[in-house]
Amino acid sequence: MTSPAFRLDLNVATSWLLPAWSAGPVGDERVVLEAAVAAGYQGIQGANPLLCRELGLVPVAFGALPTPGGLSELARNWADMGFDCATLHVGTGIEDDDATNVLVEEVLEASASTGLPLYIETHRATITQDLWRTVHLVERYPELRFNGDFSHWYTGLEMTYGDFDAKLDFVAPVFERVRYMHGRIGSPGCIQIDVGDGDPAQYPSVAHFRSFWTRASAGFLATAGPNETLAFAPELLPAMFGYAITMPTDDGTLVEEGDRWAQGLVLGRIARECFDAAIAERLVAT
Repeated sequence: MTSPAFRLDLNVATSWLLPAWSAGPVGDERVVLEAAVAAGYQGIQGANPLLCRELGLVPVAFGALPTPGGLSELARNWADMGFDCATLHVGTGIEDDDATNVLVEEVLEASASTGLPLYIETHRATITQDLWRTVHLVERYPELRFNGDFSHWYTGLEMTYGDFDAKLDFVAPVFERVRYMHGRIGSPGCIQIDVGDGDPAQYPSVAHFRSFWTRASAGFLATAGPNETLAFAPELLPAMFGYAITMPTDDGTLVEEGDRWAQGLVLGRIARECFDAAIAERLVAT
């Protein structure tokens, strides 16, 4: 039996369409996954599970359930393919409570029947798009577990407008149920920004996301079983998806503002520091 642990994953989209000057790998899926291993990643979201297992990486799936139906079959396929867990976008954000309940119950049933952990992602345009709905969802279904992609709340809800810490206090029931996290830092106006080496003096959002990730780590440590793992996966999407900011070069060509591969490593370092800080806080409290 082992204590609750931290695992550093990589969402494979972080490797998509990297600029030529990136420190990231260039090549097929094997090349990318071998580079991930060399960089210290322990799991991969969105890659061939057999290749992941061959290279010693934990494979993680992702998907969407915009409307009811079909999730149990999909989850069974994921389980049979050897995935460790999956994160899900659920709904479209315009559901009332009854429609939301149908979707959530399908997630819970599919997870129970297949034995595959399914984590509902905190994401725009889904049933978890705002703080109030998500907390009240937990009140109805305390057995839910989440993939925390807090950039969607931070930017989408402009969380710095008002009492930021009070809002974090409000979502404590969600933090206690986070078992996976997507790594991305946004600003109040942009969902994904380059944060250099992660200096909060230069990038104030870094301090806010440290609070997110430390509180989620603390919530996990307070509620997890001895063999559970909290995984953190940088998910830095290319500009073609509307995430990475682009800037013009001297000749007018638009290029991404930073190296997403290098940024993934910065975010992973910060997340591990947050987990270690949560452990230290817990030890002091006891």
